[in-house]
Amino acid sequence: MKFAFAGIDFLGGVFEALAEAGWQPIKLFTRPCDGIYDQNDAVVALARRHRIPMQLSRIRVADIEALSAEHGRDWALVVAGYPWLITGWPGRVRYALNLHPSPLPDGRGPYPLFRAVLESYESWGVTAHVLAEDGFDTGDILAQDIFPLSRAETHETLLARCQMAATRLARGPIARDLPALWRKAEPQGDGAYWPRVSDLDRTLDFRQPVEAVLRRVRAFGAIETLARINDNRVFVQEAHGWTEAHRHAPGSVVHVFRRQMVVAARDGYVQITRWSSIPLTDAGKTGR
Repeated sequence: MKFAFAGIDFLGGVFEALAEAGWQPIKLFTRPCDGIYDQNDAVVALARRHRIPMQLSRIRVADIEALSAEHGRDWALVVAGYPWLITGWPGRVRYALNLHPSPLPDGRGPYPLFRAVLESYESWGVTAHVLAEDGFDTGDILAQDIFPLSRAETHETLLARCQMAATRLARGPIARDLPALWRKAEPQGDGAYWPRVSDLDRTLDFRQPVEAVLRRVRAFGAIETLARINDNRVFVQEAHGWTEAHRHAPGSVVHVFRRQMVVAARDGYVQITRWSSIPLTDAGKTGR
């Protein structure tokens, strides 16, 4: 089947898996990326390898019509990690689907992975669903890949597991059985939209137990949490800790060795092992 891919490297394995399964790519829709937290190098390289056109601007109805004029209606628009709502596809292309990194209907929204770790979900997954025109991540479910989570789950492990699950869905049921899945698609039912996280969500509160502080560090991983240490605000990428009775005020630095700091929490200590200062110019805009 012919397909256009809309997305970035975040779930770019979907593009590669479909091509490897014998589908024919006809266009890449991507977006500008900062190269730090968002990248599109891999999908752009794939598009160049397949010698297909690329577009960085938002998909409009005219873009879909142009592809259908060239290739007919029998193709699929496959979306994975694309920020804009796509409308106007019904009647112009046979299939339009999105792969979303959550077990829908839970976790609708731009990036639910942080909250999945924060709230200690016991299982997670990736959902392939019909692209809805009236909202993000609400279309009928085509297929899901669900997996258990561990108590030690981190942002990085969950991201990798979602990427692998999305690739499995693309290479398996989507590539093999999309027409049948389309006919059997099931409504999601009630669900909740999870908005983009804020700096407050990323901020460590040492008045909490050690386990809660460390879970927040794991939930954001390389994206980093924020903390106030003495009179300074810092980015925290890695921390460890232990429970121990003490009389220190939560948030006080009780030990320093080179660049490692031990900070008192409610029921023990948090050892911050990887951190960096927040530049003054970033103090009011730390939305990494």
